[in-house]
Amino acid sequence: MTAPAAGQRPLDAGLVAALMPLIGGQLCIHGSMAGLRLALPLWALDRQLSAWSVGVLLALFAAAPIVTALHAGRLADRHGYHRPMRIAVGLTVLGALLAGGAVGVAAPAELPVTAVFVALCAAAVLSGAGANCGLIAIQRTAGRTAASQAKAQGDEPATALKRVFSWLGLAPSLANMLGAFLGGVLIDSVGFTGAFAVLALWPLAALAWARRVPRESPEARAAARAQPRRPLWASAVELSATPGLRRLLFVNWLLSTSWDVHAFLVPILGHARGLSATAIGTILAVFGAAVSGVRLLIPLLAHRMREAQVLAVSMLVVAAVFALYPMAQTAWTMSACAVVLGLALGVVQPMIMSTLHQLTPHERHGEAIALRSMTINVSSTLMPLSFGIVGTVLGAAGLFWLMAAMVGAGSWAARRLQAQ
Repeated sequence: MTAPAAGQRPLDAGLVAALMPLIGGQLCIHGSMAGLRLALPLWALDRQLSAWSVGVLLALFAAAPIVTALHAGRLADRHGYHRPMRIAVGLTVLGALLAGGAVGVAAPAELPVTAVFVALCAAAVLSGAGANCGLIAIQRTAGRTAASQAKAQGDEPATALKRVFSWLGLAPSLANMLGAFLGGVLIDSVGFTGAFAVLALWPLAALAWARRVPRESPEARAAARAQPRRPLWASAVELSATPGLRRLLFVNWLLSTSWDVHAFLVPILGHARGLSATAIGTILAVFGAAVSGVRLLIPLLAHRMREAQVLAVSMLVVAAVFALYPMAQTAWTMSACAVVLGLALGVVQPMIMSTLHQLTPHERHGEAIALRSMTINVSSTLMPLSFGIVGTVLGAAGLFWLMAAMVGAGSWAARRLQAQ
């Protein structure tokens, strides 16, 4: 019997064993944040606070990483996985405890709702920063896991990177689902204070998972610490000059915005079509299922996939789906669009992360991941406001078509990544 060709071993036991602690850690950190992201707006609505207040709370989860990402990236480069993960757990736990404490003493102490709202804003900042700090450390360590996998099995490094980040990419969607579900069940069963208490305990399990993550060698940490101690922003500007990186971040921004546009417009379009809340929720659910499904398939095909080609084709498919979406009149046709869009966007993250690790210096992967995180969070913070303004002028269909033109035109940048 002939041995399998390099790149055709997606279910290697060593890879699974190495990734499980990283996936488990992200489920704990991100899941707690997702639960808090559901619970805080619900508490605000329960107290008849304005929609603007809810928007502020949600925006702070994404705004915090914009400020802290570069610090988290440098911390991961200089200290490896374990110190950033402990900080991530501490911030996430503190955020949930602050929310629980504020809500728990609000009624008996007759605290003003405004004071509790300020505390909840601080909780959102802490939780968002903690989840992002953990994510950067996890993704950086996953890149090193891919390098070890490639060396051990004789794979191409790019193939191992795509495989590793395909598996790891399942964690955020699963964490969002579990966190939101657990948060809702806890609120209904034990109230807001009890829900915040459980969400504060959940990240502690990440410390147990972290014990199974090998520590980096002193030589690897020394190489990162030997880098010049430049100011964070100066270092980020210098790193962004790496050939191909700005182009990659631009592609990443366009595709990240596509996720946000879809989440923003589907409820609006569905409501205009007279669809029920269940139907609209189902459309969004099948989109998420398509994303997860295609990421399960990528490890089987990683050795045949070329990042630049996949990204360019994905962008053209996204543009085509956005152009057709306003013409969908029923839940079935909108669901079909959602499935195709989920398949196209689901393959993006592994390709982006693989290319990012290949373009940037090994000892600065944490900073590079932080730059990517900043572009995503800036988009998630600012773009919904822009969508509202543009959507008011152009309507939902006009915004879909505008994004179709932008993503389709931007595919040239993905094709040029191949030249790097």
